[in-house]
Amino acid sequence: MDVKKPYSDGAILAKRTEPGLGRLILNRPEKRNAVTDAMWRTIPSAIDWLVTDQSVRVIVIEGAGGRDFSAGADIGEFETLRKDAASARAYEAGNSNAFAAIRNASVPVIALIRGICFGGGFGLAAAADIRIADDTARFAIPAARLGLAYPVDAVVDLVRALGDQQARHALYTGKEFSAEHASDIGCLFSLCAPDALDQNATDLARSIAAAAPLSVRASKAAITALASGTEEDRHTAKTLADATFESRDYAEGRAAFRDRRTPDFTGE
Repeated sequence: MDVKKPYSDGAILAKRTEPGLGRLILNRPEKRNAVTDAMWRTIPSAIDWLVTDQSVRVIVIEGAGGRDFSAGADIGEFETLRKDAASARAYEAGNSNAFAAIRNASVPVIALIRGICFGGGFGLAAAADIRIADDTARFAIPAARLGLAYPVDAVVDLVRALGDQQARHALYTGKEFSAEHASDIGCLFSLCAPDALDQNATDLARSIAAAAPLSVRASKAAITALASGTEEDRHTAKTLADATFESRDYAEGRAAFRDRRTPDFTGE
């Protein structure tokens, strides 16, 4: 049975679809799931609810309506909320917090992408751990065509997702590129036909949820430490890795291997 909680008057929908699996849905299909300021600011709360209150082990982020992931930030708000440097800094604090909530979530986040994935929408996908798409997906970073700049942390995510040269080209030109190109340059984990995307995402999420949660968390922390290069992140990763050897799940994993059965991991 689904357990769900709406945010931003339902424009963000958090759902636990089955034990261990969460969904974060950008729910403005009539606006191609463009993200409002209020939506940016509630994404961290929605992720926290899924992880803390619903104990999910993996989150899939997607756009509602079966057509688009997200057209990015709602440009209709820019005249008032992003009209100059001071207002832009306040607005982009919400962007950055949303990206950070995805990037730093203690569980893996999968971006399920179909249709348009532009601007801030691409930023959300770039902050995710894994990106999968169908062949209708289209990507663009139109900052240079709008005359604005993205937050530094968002650009770092884009470079991580696209690679240095491809990120430069996307940012400098604002040109759109296809799902096939995104796959070819390593931005996507997998690319499939539209009718296979939902099942592929569910299968991937289930395989992650079935793994030892403490091990997955330690692995994510180690990858984060590699990307950041900070001593603090390295210490966190080491602490989490050390903790796995004292866990019940480690004992369960050894016992299951010995008994030739599927392990039942509890995250303890």
